[in-house]
Formats: sequence, C-alpha cells, structure tokens
Amino acid sequence: MRILIVSGEASGDLHGSGVVTAIKQREPSIEIFGVGGDLMQKAGCKLIYHIEQLSVMGFTEILRHLPLIRRVLRNLDNFLNSQRPDMVILIDYPDFNLRLARKIRKYDIPILYYISPQVWAWRARRIQTIVKLVDCIAVVFPFEVELYKKAGGKVFFVGHPILEVLKSQKTKSVFCDQAGLDPNRLIVGILPGSRIMEIKKMLPEMLDTLMEVKKGISEVQGIVGLAPTISYSDVAEYLKGKDDIPVVAYDTYEIMKHSDVLLVTSGTATLESAFFGTPLLVLYRMSRLSWFIAQRLVKIPYIGLVNVVAGTRIAPEFLQDEVKPSVIAPVVTELLMEPKKRSSMTKKLLQVKYKLGTPGASSRVAELALNILTSRVSKP
Repeated sequence: MRILIVSGEASGDLHGSGVVTAIKQREPSIEIFGVGGDLMQKAGCKLIYHIEQLSVMGFTEILRHLPLIRRVLRNLDNFLNSQRPDMVILIDYPDFNLRLARKIRKYDIPILYYISPQVWAWRARRIQTIVKLVDCIAVVFPFEVELYKKAGGKVFFVGHPILEVLKSQKTKSVFCDQAGLDPNRLIVGILPGSRIMEIKKMLPEMLDTLMEVKKGISEVQGIVGLAPTISYSDVAEYLKGKDDIPVVAYDTYEIMKHSDVLLVTSGTATLESAFFGTPLLVLYRMSRLSWFIAQRLVKIPYIGLVNVVAGTRIAPEFLQDEVKPSVIAPVVTELLMEPKKRSSMTKKLLQVKYKLGTPGASSRVAELALNILTSRVSKP
C-alpha cells in the first residue's frame, strides 16, 4: 500500500513526521511518499519535493511563485497517475493543497485533510469546497468540529500535534551556558519565523527592537532561534555588528521556556510559546498589497493563534506599520520591568494549552488513515 503526504512548511513537516512515524510503527510495509522536509524524510517518507522549494507567504508573494507552484502540481499529478497511491494525506498549506485535491479527485483516491484551513478566520466559503473534495477532516481545535459538521463533513477532533513535541530538556543554567547567556540577566527571545520572506521582513525589526530595549535596560540580553527551514547564512547579514546576540538552531523550545519575554512572528509558534507560559508579543508584516487584501478577507479580531484559541487578546499584537521598534520596545520594556504583569500573562497563557486537547494527535491521524486504507482495500 502507498500513501502520499503533502505538507508545505516547517510546521507541516514536523506534524507530518509524527504521522509518518505513527503509520510506520503500525504498518512498516506501507510506502510513504510526499512533499515535506528533513523530519518527514527521517521518519521514512520518500520526498518528491522539499518544503524549501515551496515556502512562500502572503497573497502577492504566492502570485510571484505561481510558475513554480503550477510546475509542482503538474509533477504531482503525473505521480498520482503513474504511482496511484491508495490514499493522500494533506497537511495544512491550503492554497496549494486544495488545488492538489481537485487533481486527486480525478483518480478516485481518498483524501484525509489534517490541520484544515482556518475557515473560521477568513474565506469561510472554502468549507464547502473542502467538504466536497476530501473524505475526512482531522481538526486540531475543538471549535472546528461543529463548523464542518454543519457543512456536512466527516470530521474528527484529534487534538493539537504540538502537545506531542513541546518539552524543555535543559535547565536554564545549562541552556544559558551552552548559548553564551548569563542566567541571572533578563532574556528576550527572538523567533522570526520559518520562511525566508518572514526573516527578511521581521528579523531586522526584532533586532532593532532589542537594541532599543537595551538602551533603557542595559543588562537585557537577546537570543535568536532558527526554525529548521532557516540556516545561519539566511540571517547572517542582519546580525553584522551584533556579535553579542547568539543564534541557535534546534533549541527553539528552550528559548521559549527560558526567555523572560518573546518576540514571535505570528503562527504556530505563538501557541507553542503559550504552552510554556512565557509572555510574548505577536508580530506580523507582509507586502502592502497582501495586507490590503487580508484586511478585507480576515473576519476575526486577532491574528495570533494564541489569542484566537483564548478568545481574547492575551498577547499584544503588532501588525504591519506597527512593527517598528519605537512602538514595540516600550511594551517589551514594561513587561521586563514589571514581574507582576509577566506573571499575570503567564497564568492566562497556561490556560490556553488546556483547550488544545491531549497528546496523541499523530497516532489518532494514523489510525484514521489506516481505517480509510482498510476500508478501501476491503471493497470488492
């Protein structure tokens, strides 16, 4: 039996690797192909494309990459035609995956959609398209279940996959020693995102914000955490003259755990930070045209997932023209100087993680996939 799994960015690679591992543990003979990253490949997925080739953001940014996206879709269509997998698992990445789903439908191959598009935030009409195109939807937020049920979809709440991987393995003293930080000084953690375009738009402003904060609190130290899709060469130019700011890879959760305040590019990382209870500021910037379009499409009052799940603004958000040191630095400074405010935010953040279900999302998705496969194979 063969499964095609398609993700499109770092978080999808992480969550996809969990599903690949869970399937392989249950049925080692199943062949798994896919679009993913190093983690999915390590788990046993044979990559057709690497996510580095597909990681784009925003509306106008996607338009510039349309020739590449179309080429990848054509090649995946050829793969579907020649290899005929027994099922397809799509992970998030809706603009690409829904286009692919239409092609998959030609071959009568069942589709499981894991981490569905945020129809509750914008472009709500997509829910009808999703229900029509896919056979089963595995959602990660409990409030999504009713949305898909009302639309006639077959939907299961599997819990959020970040609960499987979120853990700190180092004490603060060990982490600081390895990173070159002083455990007795305040730490501002900088998490600029998992896409190159996010790095370009967010990291310079985050670093300048840190410099601005240091003018008022000289003992503050910063650290930059790199997503698996980002290498040091991608950030080196922004760190010239800032040799006192360490840059680490594969230690993101340690940064989340041991920092006093975090500057986080909006995305799954805001939920991950909430799990550790570390006070954070949510930042996001895109091209002006993308922002113009987003303002007319997005229907919720918050952009940070941590605030969406909480149903209230726990973490301050700074969007577009607000992403500048003169606006952000005073808020960071206030949090650093007032432990009671940090403690209050921590308590609220820790409540968010209890809304994400229980660990085991990958295993639940694997069981759903194997049930679909079993049902398909048993048909006359």
